[in-house]
Amino acid sequence: MSDTLTTSLPEAPYATPRLSSPRTRLVRASDHLWRVQGDDGRVLGHLRLVPHPLGIRYRAERLHLATATFRLVGDFWNPDDAVAALRAG
Repeated sequence: MSDTLTTSLPEAPYATPRLSSPRTRLVRASDHLWRVQGDDGRVLGHLRLVPHPLGIRYRAERLHLATATFRLVGDFWNPDDAVAALRAG
């Protein structure tokens, strides 16, 4: 049984000028999850693609080491805003 929303997720977030800047790099962590790294290699958070009835949402998350769970920073309609939220935090 397959979910049509899940199978329609794009392979990777769109590479826009802000996402592909030298300050930030996306490293694939799993099928729909990317590690967002700063220019010094430090992990800023994670970008997850989430199916939504109106389109793809880009979820910004941070790993909380004490509980080994992801903490939601926010859901966004484009990956630039999600990455910007991780950079700002």
